[in-house]
Amino acid sequence: MAANVPYFTFNNGRKVPAIGMGCWMGSPGGGETVEIMVKNALKHGYRHLDTAFGYANEEHVGKAIHESGIPREDIFVTTKLPNKHHHKVRESFETSLKALGLDYVDLYLIHWPQSDTEEGEHIPCGQYPTVVDTWKQMEQLLDTGKVKSIGVSNFSIKTLTELLLHCTVVPVTNQVEVHPCLPSFELQEFCKSKGILITAYSPLGRPLLGQAKPIFFTDPDVVGIAEKRGASPAQVVISWGVKRGIIVIPKSENVERMKANITLLDLSEGDMALLNGIHKRPGMHKSLLTYHNYTDDGLIFGWTYEQLGWNMKKGGIVKDN
Repeated sequence: MAANVPYFTFNNGRKVPAIGMGCWMGSPGGGETVEIMVKNALKHGYRHLDTAFGYANEEHVGKAIHESGIPREDIFVTTKLPNKHHHKVRESFETSLKALGLDYVDLYLIHWPQSDTEEGEHIPCGQYPTVVDTWKQMEQLLDTGKVKSIGVSNFSIKTLTELLLHCTVVPVTNQVEVHPCLPSFELQEFCKSKGILITAYSPLGRPLLGQAKPIFFTDPDVVGIAEKRGASPAQVVISWGVKRGIIVIPKSENVERMKANITLLDLSEGDMALLNGIHKRPGMHKSLLTYHNYTDDGLIFGWTYEQLGWNMKKGGIVKDN
């Protein structure tokens, strides 16, 4: 039975479950592990699965879908175009569709605005294929009937503005890192003004250096709200995202946490205000993704923070305006 999860509506009228199961396993692949995770997720009510070509597990996600016994039309499936295939969108999409073993996907995203060669070398910002070049190919996929909606991921106000000047189809969503340390209020307001929903990946954050648990699992405000409601810190953070109108994509292999994550809390205005203020604490307004710490040249997959349109400095720290 599907869980009692609200549905949001894209700008093309299609519906999407507000909570999905993320299928990135921390490194490419996952094999049988991701298959078991997806089967458990579907068994316990998830109806939204988020994978990508770059996750190298589309085949196993598809296998779990086929073996679940749940009608295809009841499951919302997202996958993504890799940087190295920006010049051949249709071919890459067909590869993903075949790996999934499906007749169509519900949502196909440009995973990053940056383009690479097929050998993995970064193509300088502004050179072919640009985000506009790639998006034009994405739009053509809609005519095949094999893609219901198209969107982007890791786009900023800057890169979205560049895209929107030239697009025929407005992206239905922009999937980005969102959590109380990186709430992205300004980006959400911009997207809302264009009819674009935000989807949050890594919504529970990551452990800080030297810590075993994600930062929000020990945060006093998050823990306080959780204890008051007899819930988990993860439930608090996921519920905060959904209450903001954001599609949230957590990931857990643990069945009990999986079930808790899809059980929403009715947070009060006071709860929301506390959570909305976490990023205002000294040193807390930042990305929690580790790749920011391993860039000696200041580049994120070939682009500077300025080219990406991210108001950040090394370490993923948000600059004070």
